[in-house]
Amino acid sequence: MASDSRLLQLDRIVGPFAELLLAADLPLLPPDRRAEVVRFVQRRAAAVPSFTRFGVTTIGLVYRALVAVPGGRAVARFLMSKRLPVLGEYPRLIRSLGYAYIWERWPDTLPTGAHP
Repeated sequence: MASDSRLLQLDRIVGPFAELLLAADLPLLPPDRRAEVVRFVQRRAAAVPSFTRFGVTTIGLVYRALVAVPGGRAVARFLMSKRLPVLGEYPRLIRSLGYAYIWERWPDTLPTGAHP
């Protein structure tokens, strides 16, 4: 099993991008719920098998770097909307984990993320 420090590093890679993606896709999702979903995505990303985790970490670093630099968020949003080989799989992974958690946990959530 991975050490706590490696998992914390993965959280720092996955978390900011998951936050950006969920905020863009579901703008009306309340911040407390979004934070809960981001934590879930981080836990699940840390639980994937080691070779897959290597891929998640490597591609995640690309997106994490984009989120960290000025103007990079716009580039990350652009890449999130495209079906690119390899790079496009990361947003799909984050999205599928996040959406599954949201609609399993709060089934009455609207497509905008709003709570009725």
